Amino acid sequence: MTSQTESTTASAGPSQSLERGLTHGQMAMIAMGSALGTGLFLGSGAAIGVAGPGVIITYAIGALIAACIAACMGEMASRYPARGGFGTMASHFLTPFWGYLVRWCYWFVTVAVTGSELVAVAKYLTFWWPQVPVWLGIVVFAALILTLNLVSVKSFGIVEFVLSSIKVIAVVVFIFIGVLLIVFGLPGQEPAGVANLVNDGGFLPNGFSAVWVALSIVMFSFGGIELISVTAAEAKDPGRSVRTAARSTMVRLALFYVAAITIIVCLVPWQTAAQGRDVEHSPFVLVFEQIGIPAAAGVTNFIVLIAALSAANANLYAGGRLLHSLAADRMAPAPLARTSAHHVPRRAVLVSSVGIIAAAAMAATGVGNVFIIMISIVTFVVLVVWALILVTYIAYWRRRDDRAPFQVWGGPYTAAAGLVGVAAVFATVIVVPDMQLAAAVGLPFIAVLTIAYFAVIRGRIRPGAAEEAMAESEAV
Repeated sequence: MTSQTESTTASAGPSQSLERGLTHGQMAMIAMGSALGTGLFLGSGAAIGVAGPGVIITYAIGALIAACIAACMGEMASRYPARGGFGTMASHFLTPFWGYLVRWCYWFVTVAVTGSELVAVAKYLTFWWPQVPVWLGIVVFAALILTLNLVSVKSFGIVEFVLSSIKVIAVVVFIFIGVLLIVFGLPGQEPAGVANLVNDGGFLPNGFSAVWVALSIVMFSFGGIELISVTAAEAKDPGRSVRTAARSTMVRLALFYVAAITIIVCLVPWQTAAQGRDVEHSPFVLVFEQIGIPAAAGVTNFIVLIAALSAANANLYAGGRLLHSLAADRMAPAPLARTSAHHVPRRAVLVSSVGIIAAAAMAATGVGNVFIIMISIVTFVVLVVWALILVTYIAYWRRRDDRAPFQVWGGPYTAAAGLVGVAAVFATVIVVPDMQLAAAVGLPFIAVLTIAYFAVIRGRIRPGAAEEAMAESEAV
């Protein structure tokens, strides 16, 4: 017999409700930590290789684009902390189709990223224990994050707060040490200065166009800012928490990324830093080695492992919540809208772990082509998601009132600037092979979702579902 807490209702009732269990501090740190990960610790080497020291400009531009997205999303989420986040708002302010598309797109992103980050965690584990099979590492850490996500939102919030704190502290320490090396040096060692910014071909050794091309690498370091909107539905004090999370994300991400990259290219010749595409040669390791930190590679490996585990944990959480909101709106199978006695959408979380299963299976069998295709789709659909968030904000702004706890400076003009930035990133498809693959795989994926909507989903949508969710969020 199905218990009362597992029963399905036609509308979002108690059996489909989420618990507001995330504290103000957890929201602020989760938002910050979700976008601070391996893209900075390891991926920065590839970006440096493209743009040289000019990558500082690339990261500054990327931070501005991310700030536009975070600000617009933050205002909407502070005003309407609804389940389904930006997807529900797209249904309300645009049309149900766009709400359907953006949620399914982002759900796929979370599924693929969860699997890929756990693959990364398992590979980082072999740095110390090479005899451990990658598939076994995936299974062990998958069991950990699944347990956290299935128990309660409080357990997720506490652990994600700790993991994000470790990443943030690591970057702060890195920046502090870097500034000391550049400005003051060490006993018996002269200050490094900024000579490396113009050595080896100058500040823009590959021309200004390389700054633009590097955006195709850099922008995906900022992936995760979307979590502000998704977590709003489970915040104890959404107005205050979302406002703080959005502001801290904009300011601190810009500071952390730009400052960290500036320090790297000041302390390490850019051609050397460009080789840092694995843990042993990460730009962070090269800087730590300069100041004589023993086992610098081991320290960095621990940090990137935590970063990847945090990202996997956050993406599994987001995937479950998005699938839950889709099911509540009848855009996904109805049973996935059910929640447990602790208000956790366990079935939606379990289905969202399909990326983990795929990653473990491919690691065990050695099949990797499917995974490459999945990541290519992620590259494309993240841009689609960001664009739709900004378009939704413009529609929201036309119907807004003055009750939002957080309001974006510039309103629709800021959103329009963000859209120009997203378009500039997508335009790199002209010259970047990885972006060409992303478009070649991503466009058919979007087409399949569109066909499914008009052939099947449109006739099943529960009328007024988005409006109901928005009204519920206003009552908080």
